[in-house]
Amino acid sequence: MTTIIVIYSILIVCLVLSLWNSREKTKKSFLIAGKAFMKTAPSLLTILGIVGLILGTLTPETISKLIGAEAGYWATLLAALIGAVTFIPSLVAFPLAGSLLRSGATIMTISAFITTLVMVGLVTVPMEIKSLGKKFTFLRNSFSLIGALIIAVLMGVILK
Repeated sequence: MTTIIVIYSILIVCLVLSLWNSREKTKKSFLIAGKAFMKTAPSLLTILGIVGLILGTLTPETISKLIGAEAGYWATLLAALIGAVTFIPSLVAFPLAGSLLRSGATIMTISAFITTLVMVGLVTVPMEIKSLGKKFTFLRNSFSLIGALIIAVLMGVILK
Protein backbone atom coordinates (compact mmCIF):
# COMPACT_ATOMS: atom_id res chain seq x y z
CA MET A 1 0.00 0.00 0.00
CA THR A 2 2.90 2.34 0.79
CA THR A 3 4.30 1.84 -2.71
CA ILE A 4 1.00 2.87 -4.28
CA ILE A 5 0.87 6.02 -2.14
CA VAL A 6 4.45 6.93 -3.10
CA ILE A 7 3.82 6.34 -6.82
CA TYR A 8 0.61 8.41 -6.83
CA SER A 9 2.29 11.17 -4.82
CA ILE A 10 5.11 11.38 -7.37
CA LEU A 11 2.52 11.35 -10.15
CA ILE A 12 0.59 14.24 -8.60
CA VAL A 13 3.78 16.28 -8.04
CA CYS A 14 4.83 15.72 -11.67
CA LEU A 15 1.36 16.67 -12.92
CA VAL A 16 1.37 19.88 -10.87
CA LEU A 17 4.86 20.73 -12.18
CA SER A 18 3.74 20.05 -15.74
CA LEU A 19 0.65 22.24 -15.33
CA TRP A 20 2.75 24.98 -13.77
CA ASN A 21 5.31 24.78 -16.58
CA SER A 22 2.85 24.69 -19.51
CA ARG A 23 -0.88 24.19 -19.28
CA GLU A 24 -1.18 23.86 -23.06
CA LYS A 25 1.42 21.08 -23.36
CA THR A 26 -0.14 19.24 -20.42
CA LYS A 27 -3.59 19.49 -21.99
CA LYS A 28 -2.18 18.31 -25.34
CA SER A 29 -0.49 15.35 -23.60
CA PHE A 30 -3.77 14.34 -21.96
CA LEU A 31 -5.55 14.48 -25.33
CA ILE A 32 -2.87 12.29 -26.95
CA ALA A 33 -3.01 9.83 -24.04
CA GLY A 34 -6.82 9.74 -24.23
CA LYS A 35 -6.74 8.95 -27.95
CA ALA A 36 -4.13 6.22 -27.39
CA PHE A 37 -6.28 4.76 -24.60
CA MET A 38 -9.37 4.75 -26.82
CA LYS A 39 -7.44 2.89 -29.55
CA THR A 40 -6.24 0.19 -27.16
CA ALA A 41 -9.38 -0.05 -25.02
CA PRO A 42 -11.28 -2.54 -27.23
CA SER A 43 -8.40 -5.04 -27.37
CA LEU A 44 -7.65 -4.57 -23.68
CA LEU A 45 -11.27 -5.14 -22.73
CA THR A 46 -11.46 -8.20 -24.98
CA ILE A 47 -8.34 -9.71 -23.44
CA LEU A 48 -9.49 -8.89 -19.92
CA GLY A 49 -12.86 -10.46 -20.72
CA ILE A 50 -11.20 -13.63 -21.99
CA VAL A 51 -8.95 -13.76 -18.95
CA GLY A 52 -11.96 -13.25 -16.69
CA LEU A 53 -13.88 -16.03 -18.42
CA ILE A 54 -10.92 -18.39 -18.21
CA LEU A 55 -10.29 -17.67 -14.55
CA GLY A 56 -14.02 -17.78 -13.81
CA THR A 57 -14.54 -21.06 -15.64
CA LEU A 58 -11.41 -22.92 -14.58
CA THR A 59 -11.06 -23.67 -10.92
CA PRO A 60 -7.68 -23.22 -9.23
CA GLU A 61 -7.49 -27.03 -9.06
CA THR A 62 -7.92 -27.33 -12.83
CA ILE A 63 -5.34 -24.62 -13.49
CA SER A 64 -2.97 -26.34 -11.09
CA LYS A 65 -3.55 -29.66 -12.87
CA LEU A 66 -2.96 -28.15 -16.33
CA ILE A 67 -0.05 -25.82 -15.64
CA GLY A 68 0.91 -26.55 -12.05
CA ALA A 69 3.54 -28.76 -10.52
CA GLU A 70 1.45 -31.87 -11.26
CA ALA A 71 1.78 -31.29 -15.00
CA GLY A 72 5.58 -31.13 -14.83
CA TYR A 73 7.68 -30.01 -17.76
CA TRP A 74 4.85 -30.54 -20.25
CA ALA A 75 3.05 -27.58 -18.69
CA THR A 76 6.14 -25.42 -19.18
CA LEU A 77 6.41 -26.47 -22.83
CA LEU A 78 2.68 -25.85 -23.34
CA ALA A 79 2.94 -22.40 -21.75
CA ALA A 80 5.97 -21.63 -23.93
CA LEU A 81 4.03 -22.63 -27.05
CA ILE A 82 1.01 -20.56 -26.01
CA GLY A 83 3.25 -17.58 -25.31
CA ALA A 84 4.99 -17.97 -28.67
CA VAL A 85 1.78 -17.95 -30.70
CA THR A 86 -0.17 -15.43 -28.61
CA PHE A 87 -0.05 -11.73 -29.31
CA ILE A 88 -0.89 -10.12 -25.96
CA PRO A 89 0.50 -6.81 -24.75
CA SER A 90 2.85 -7.21 -21.78
CA LEU A 91 0.66 -4.79 -19.85
CA VAL A 92 -2.09 -7.43 -19.89
CA ALA A 93 0.17 -10.50 -19.72
CA PHE A 94 1.72 -9.61 -16.36
CA PRO A 95 -1.58 -9.39 -14.44
CA LEU A 96 -2.72 -12.59 -16.20
CA ALA A 97 0.49 -14.31 -15.11
CA GLY A 98 -0.06 -13.12 -11.54
CA SER A 99 -3.61 -14.48 -11.55
CA LEU A 100 -2.45 -17.83 -12.92
CA LEU A 101 0.33 -17.98 -10.35
CA ARG A 102 -2.14 -17.35 -7.52
CA SER A 103 -4.38 -20.06 -9.00
CA GLY A 104 -1.70 -22.72 -8.82
CA ALA A 105 0.57 -22.37 -11.86
CA THR A 106 4.28 -22.79 -11.23
CA ILE A 107 6.87 -20.05 -11.52
CA MET A 108 8.66 -22.02 -14.24
CA THR A 109 5.49 -22.28 -16.32
CA ILE A 110 4.61 -18.62 -15.92
CA SER A 111 8.21 -17.64 -16.76
CA ALA A 112 8.05 -19.72 -19.94
CA PHE A 113 4.77 -18.06 -20.92
CA ILE A 114 5.97 -14.49 -20.29
CA THR A 115 9.43 -14.88 -21.86
CA THR A 116 8.15 -16.54 -25.03
CA LEU A 117 5.36 -13.98 -25.22
CA VAL A 118 7.95 -11.21 -25.28
CA MET A 119 10.82 -12.91 -27.12
CA VAL A 120 9.25 -15.28 -29.68
CA GLY A 121 6.89 -13.94 -32.31
CA LEU A 122 5.27 -16.65 -34.42
CA VAL A 123 2.37 -14.36 -35.25
CA THR A 124 4.72 -11.78 -36.74
CA VAL A 125 6.92 -14.27 -38.67
CA PRO A 126 5.60 -13.33 -42.15
CA MET A 127 6.29 -9.64 -41.57
CA GLU A 128 9.67 -10.42 -40.03
CA ILE A 129 10.66 -12.62 -42.99
CA LYS A 130 9.81 -9.80 -45.41
CA SER A 131 11.87 -7.30 -43.45
CA LEU A 132 14.80 -9.39 -42.18
CA GLY A 133 14.86 -12.60 -44.22
CA LYS A 134 14.02 -16.24 -43.53
CA LYS A 135 17.35 -17.26 -42.05
CA PHE A 136 17.50 -14.40 -39.55
CA THR A 137 13.85 -14.88 -38.56
CA PHE A 138 14.29 -18.61 -38.03
CA LEU A 139 17.50 -18.16 -36.03
CA ARG A 140 16.11 -15.32 -33.90
CA ASN A 141 12.94 -17.20 -33.02
CA SER A 142 14.81 -20.47 -32.39
CA PHE A 143 17.39 -18.88 -30.11
CA SER A 144 14.67 -16.87 -28.39
CA LEU A 145 12.66 -20.02 -27.70
CA ILE A 146 15.71 -21.83 -26.33
CA GLY A 147 16.64 -18.78 -24.25
CA ALA A 148 13.09 -18.47 -22.92
CA LEU A 149 13.08 -22.10 -21.81
CA ILE A 150 16.48 -21.68 -20.12
CA ILE A 151 15.19 -18.57 -18.36
CA ALA A 152 12.07 -20.47 -17.25
CA VAL A 153 14.12 -23.32 -15.80
CA LEU A 154 16.44 -20.88 -14.01
CA MET A 155 13.49 -18.95 -12.59
CA GLY A 156 11.91 -22.21 -11.44
CA VAL A 157 15.13 -23.27 -9.70
CA ILE A 158 15.98 -19.88 -8.20
CA LEU A 159 12.51 -18.83 -7.04
CA LYS A 160 11.20 -22.24 -6.01
